[in-house]
Amino acid sequence: MEEEATTMDFSLLTDAIASKSYDKIADICDNLMLQVSAEGVNFQNDWPYAIHLLGHIYAGDINSARFVWKSMPLAIKENQPEVIAVWGIGQKLWTRDYAGVYEAIRSFDWSPQIQPIVAAFSDNYTKKMFQLLVAGYSTISVQDTALFLGMSEDDVTKYVLVEGWSLDSAARMFTVKKQSVTTEQKLDPSKLQRLTEYVFHLEH
Repeated sequence: MEEEATTMDFSLLTDAIASKSYDKIADICDNLMLQVSAEGVNFQNDWPYAIHLLGHIYAGDINSARFVWKSMPLAIKENQPEVIAVWGIGQKLWTRDYAGVYEAIRSFDWSPQIQPIVAAFSDNYTKKMFQLLVAGYSTISVQDTALFLGMSEDDVTKYVLVEGWSLDSAARMFTVKKQSVTTEQKLDPSKLQRLTEYVFHLEH
């Protein structure tokens, strides 16, 4: 029995990653951490901190991600560049540096295990930002749209034109196509307020 207590069963986590159920990662890691802590196992060196952090970031729970980061041993923070890189994404989200989130994603060469989760997060994040822009603007500059969606101006133009926006080439402004709001797309007014403040900060 002693032997079993010291081995961690990561099969649930491995299965969740393999099946792209990234929204389950944070809960699986939290539960497993509580379990091994209760058993008195010294798990710190073997713990998948980067995945645990990324699980909370993927789920949009930055407070929990901060808690995981703060409770991490200093040796892990100093010796695992990928953990630091994941937290770099978390920091940008925490400070609402929307463009910085994409910079943090692009500025690290992610490991094969982490890369698909980061890519899925990036894709979801772009979709969320797009919904915020649709809800918050009737017109917006090409430059600001590119910043918010983490793309070049050419790529962002292609992306939003497919979504039905129109471009005034001379003014470099998009006219936003409003979508019929379904219950899923109801927007948190505080998010819209933060977005407006961010654009104001960009432009002044």
